[in-house]
Amino acid sequence: MNTTFYIAKRYLLARKSHNLINIITWISVIGVGVGAFALIVVLSVFNGFEKVISSMVNQLSPDLVIEPALGKTILLDTFPFEQVEKLPGVKGVVKVVEEDALFRYGDRQHVGVLKGVSEGFEQLTSMDSIITQGVMLLKYKKQEFAILGAGVAWYLDINARNPAALLQVLVPSRGNPSVMQFEQAFNQNAISVSGVFSSQQELDASLVLVPYDWAVSLMEYEGMATSLAVFTGNDIQPEKLKNQLKQIVGSDYLVKDQFEQQETLYRIMRSEKWAIYIILSFILIMATFNVIGSLSMLIVEKRKDIHILKYLGADQNFLKRLFLTEGLMISVLGGIIGLLAGILLIVIQERFGLLKLGGEAGAFVIDAYPVQLAWQDVLMVFMTVLVVGGLSAVFTVYKALKRIKTLRLME
Repeated sequence: MNTTFYIAKRYLLARKSHNLINIITWISVIGVGVGAFALIVVLSVFNGFEKVISSMVNQLSPDLVIEPALGKTILLDTFPFEQVEKLPGVKGVVKVVEEDALFRYGDRQHVGVLKGVSEGFEQLTSMDSIITQGVMLLKYKKQEFAILGAGVAWYLDINARNPAALLQVLVPSRGNPSVMQFEQAFNQNAISVSGVFSSQQELDASLVLVPYDWAVSLMEYEGMATSLAVFTGNDIQPEKLKNQLKQIVGSDYLVKDQFEQQETLYRIMRSEKWAIYIILSFILIMATFNVIGSLSMLIVEKRKDIHILKYLGADQNFLKRLFLTEGLMISVLGGIIGLLAGILLIVIQERFGLLKLGGEAGAFVIDAYPVQLAWQDVLMVFMTVLVVGGLSAVFTVYKALKRIKTLRLME
């Protein structure tokens, strides 16, 4: 067994001559453990919320989207539909038209986004799982319906269960607006409401889904689409299919995966996670002040041992390694205890959902705090403990041993 490790272990576990040093040492271990516990739990909660939000957003987002590289629309006659649909793994391609619109219901109005989707959208998505009111229905026989985001429904005070509810939709007319009168500047039509969905806040507050043909007629986009939604099977890798699509459609089109479709949202979530990590790392740094204190007191208490070790042939480097090992053992022990406690809590929460969200039952999409353990986070937290503990031990050992050497010379 390594001599420095053996002596350091004895110093950590054996009772000291002053009981106060024992207490401070274990307070140091607990302090580091609490910091590691807080880091892994909070990071796992952020992972859980990110997973929930991503799954809800992905109910509306296709696996891949094809958009024009220049301009706003795709000419459907010239687009290679057959080649795209024949690709292995492609379940379906949905035509999409999208435009800013003004929505009216009664004496209320709201500005949002009108999105028309072609047939097959309901079957290719699992959007029915986020319908909170009414049903997932865009077309029944010859009757056409709209599905509203929860925010839009709230702003307009519209009830999807009311069969007489007609949503007025106004979109800008195509052409030169300078020669139009105000009445001619907008196309408008009314459509029944079949359901309300709840997804991500930004989408809920703006999006209204309607059938493609109804939207094309209103927007004057005959023979065109603003994008094409490509849905894939579970056995295909979207990245591989993305590269194949790029080869087919060429440089005139952009192919975006789900991350690129919601890039701003994902970047915000990642930024928040890193901000919390930095803040909690400062708490861990504060906890290492206890390590500095306990290690300093231990070095002072072991002055006789230091002199004996020197008489036995130990040099200054040996003593530095000894107490650096002691400091790292305090940090590592605290980190392991904190991580194990945090992982245990995460597993219990993931399985039983003991920690509930506040509010009335059904007020939120989920009832309990979501958590997801990522082993990358476990490794990152452990490395943070090692780095912070190692730096504090280096600082303490060099300062304390230098002071003892000075005192020894004065004697």
